Order: sequence, then structure tokens, then C-alpha cells
Amino acid sequence: MFALDRVSGVLVALATPLNRDGSVDEPSITRLVEHVLAGGVHGLLPLGSTGEGAALDEAARRRVLSAVVEAGAGRVPVICGVAQASVASVRTEIESAARLGADAVLVAPPFYYPMDQASVLAFYRRIAEAAPVPILVYNIPQFTKVVVEPATIATLAAQGAVKGVKDSSRDFEYFEGVCIATREVDGFRVFTGSDSMLVASLAAGGSGTICGAANIAPDWVVRVYDDYARGDLAAARAGQDKVYQLVMALRGDVFPSAIKAALHMLDICKPWPAPPATRLDERLESRLRDRLAELGLHAAERSRH
Repeated sequence: MFALDRVSGVLVALATPLNRDGSVDEPSITRLVEHVLAGGVHGLLPLGSTGEGAALDEAARRRVLSAVVEAGAGRVPVICGVAQASVASVRTEIESAARLGADAVLVAPPFYYPMDQASVLAFYRRIAEAAPVPILVYNIPQFTKVVVEPATIATLAAQGAVKGVKDSSRDFEYFEGVCIATREVDGFRVFTGSDSMLVASLAAGGSGTICGAANIAPDWVVRVYDDYARGDLAAARAGQDKVYQLVMALRGDVFPSAIKAALHMLDICKPWPAPPATRLDERLESRLRDRLAELGLHAAERSRH
């Protein structure tokens, strides 16, 4: 098991390779894991938003996590995404993730019903009571409609209920507030889910990123982190510019169909998202192919890196 308080850098929010009928494509999971590890990522996060965890049934989720853990072979930590609407379901997911070899879990707050901060606190405290692995908070209000406020995270962190947070809100003021609120908690990890904000997040005291673009060009994102870590801000900013262009290219149609399409163009997996979603629109796919080629991202080019 990896010690979460020492995990930092670039963790990839893994896409989930699927067949056209929605079944799990395990050989492509292995290929994707090898691709991102060759790019130097520091961790793997299956079954998050990019991994369509909330759209997969229980059996599929188990197959995906097992395949990722097996492919990773203990080389980097594996943090499993959990998005369920009830305490009992979340507990079941956490127990299963631990049993299958995950080092930690990234847990979204319950969705569907509005929720005040007292209820958010109660939720994370309850799931932490007997959790066999560390818990990170997943703040992604555009999907859950719930903001886990910085003060709430600070309270949970001080109590030891949660060990980190991934913020995908794209709200830098919020991110900075979390960093400030938890700065005195030893080993607490604050990751941005916005790879386009990596340099700014590191400057604010963040631990790194858990991001989707690292599926496509993991070495690009890792280079930004490495350049910043060694104090070369000019190089880090130049690298961030490239990552920003990639992130913008991947924003098309229904998320994460463009990431799936790009991975298909790189000969890593098929383009199918989880049903009932459909693959990227042909017009958008053609535009994405052209943009990736402009950025030097196509199968022949990637094979030389």
C-alpha cells in the first residue's frame, strides 16, 4: 500500500475502455495503463468522472478496478472513484475497492437531493468510521450539485476523516480557500481536477492534478509538474500552454466522448462511451482529429515517445 500523505504529482483520471455493447474492454485497459505509465504518471484513478464510474453497473465497476490494479502491478498508487447516492452503497463500494487492491478512494458527496454542509459533514464522517482505506473528497458541483465547502473539508481533515481532496469545480478561489483551510493539516493532499490550472494550483500549494488530459498526453502533463518542481517556471508555463490547448481540443459533445475518440485515434481503445451515450459526432470527431494532428498527437507520433 502507498502512503497517501506522500502521493503527489500527476495522477490520471483514467478513461474506461468499453466495447460497442458497453461491456468492459480489459485488453484496452491494460494498453491504456501501460501508455500512461510510460508517460510517467504518478498514480491511477479509475472510475471517476472521466472513467464513467457513475454510468457503469456494479459488475463492470469491479472488472474495471481489477483490471487496472492488475495492469498497474503495484508500480503507482491506485485511487478508486466512488459516486453513489446512499451511505450503504458508498460503504459497499469502499469495501470492494479495498478488497480489490485500491490504495484509497475518491468519494463524491451524495447527489440528486440538495444537501447542506451539516449533512455533508455527517456523510463523510459516517463513511469514514470503518473505511479500510483512506478517503479523498471529490468536489465536482457541476455533476453532484453539492459544493463541499472549504470549512467543511478543513473540519473533516482536522478530524482525520478524510486525507485529501480533488477539486474539479474550475473555481480557483475555491481551490485556494481549500489550500488555506487545510495548510496546517500534515500530509493533507489537495489535487486540482483542472489540468489547465496545474501551474496556478501548484503555486497555491496544491499537491498536483488528477486529470483527464493525461490519458492522451501523459508526458506533457508530467513535464509541467516536473518543470515546476525543479523551479523552471518558464518551462512549466510553456508546457502549461500546450496542455491548455489539448484540454480545449478535448471539450466537445457529451463528456467524455472526445477523450474516448482521441484514445481511439491513438490506437489505444475503441471510441464507445457507456450507454446510452453515443460516440463523438462525426463533424466534431473530424475537427478533433485535425487538431490532434496539429498538436503532434497521433498514433505514429506517440509511438516514437
